[in-house]
Amino acid sequence: MKNYFSSPFKLGILGGGQLGKMMLYDTRKYDIQTHVLDPSAEAPARIACDHFEQGSLMDYDTVVAFGRQVDVLTFEIESVNVDALETLEKEGITVYPSANTLRKIQDKGVQKQFYADQEIPTAPFKRYETASALLADAPSYPFVWKSCTGGYDGKGVSVIRTAQDFETLPEVPCIAEAMIPFKNELAVIVARNPSGAVITYPVVEMEFHPEANQVEYVICPARIDDAVAEKARAVAEKVSKAFEHVGLLAVEMFQTQDDEILVNEVAPRPHNSGHYSIEGSYTNQFEQHIRAILDLPLGKTASKVASVMVNLVGEENYQGQVLYKNIEKIMEMDGVTAHIYGKKETRPFRKMGHVTIIDQDLSTARTTAEAVKKMIKVISE
Repeated sequence: MKNYFSSPFKLGILGGGQLGKMMLYDTRKYDIQTHVLDPSAEAPARIACDHFEQGSLMDYDTVVAFGRQVDVLTFEIESVNVDALETLEKEGITVYPSANTLRKIQDKGVQKQFYADQEIPTAPFKRYETASALLADAPSYPFVWKSCTGGYDGKGVSVIRTAQDFETLPEVPCIAEAMIPFKNELAVIVARNPSGAVITYPVVEMEFHPEANQVEYVICPARIDDAVAEKARAVAEKVSKAFEHVGLLAVEMFQTQDDEILVNEVAPRPHNSGHYSIEGSYTNQFEQHIRAILDLPLGKTASKVASVMVNLVGEENYQGQVLYKNIEKIMEMDGVTAHIYGKKETRPFRKMGHVTIIDQDLSTARTTAEAVKKMIKVISE
């Protein structure tokens, strides 16, 4: 086996946000050298990597030059130059997940068509070149509009209820998706290494903020029947096999009123739905991603304890130097751990951190999570 630990081996990470920063907790644990590329001089991951470069993840030459310095290249965000990844692969640099996998996922229109082609259950949809072309097709309301590229953290997604709602939409390639009357929004994280070992994490339940379209709570395990959980994990494994990904794949799903599972979308990286695993799982998702891309044995995914994750996002009407109001009060609470991402400036709904609440009893953890959510506020000085 290749020696990754306390050796000249270099792991490159495209993106230095909070996901990159949390990945570095585990590269530090194993003493794996890391290089990080991010467009921001104040990227959260800057403090923990061995070598940091500032540069655009979408610039071909920048990504190729960065990738040539490392042995294995991965990413913490999908908005990277895929042509550059393909060039690096041809030059012998290992890229996981692969450029081929990312190309199928990066564009939501391509991603949805892939599900249709692979007979993976998903909501009915149609692709359009512009919002105007969609409007001209006389859609039936309501439906979900999604931009094909560039969407994240609730951006690039809108529920369209009337023709007037089109006025705020950008003229970009998009999809119109049927609104699904679902019971639950679920997620399953799948890990796969190059040797073909595959393992899934328990199904989690996601509760969303109605205005920001961001996850407010992640609950593990999901409060669903075992039969539904088994079905969700089986669908996630089918999606993983279809994409032939290496690393982590977070599969977001709907549980319909009649307990069918429909795939919403995927992320080929550590994901917000897996943050609970740092405190709650035998192997957290960030270590698992590293194990997977380096073809190391995959770790146990079972939970040690029930977990609820609360996102910390910027309060409305606040922008500027961040202040975490009442953080010391939540730190007094049993089983509560705060993670601060290292972003110095807050703005409305910006992800600034998360809090994990663990307890032997899930309902107790969920009640505590609500108290945490009400107490801590991300404001500016």
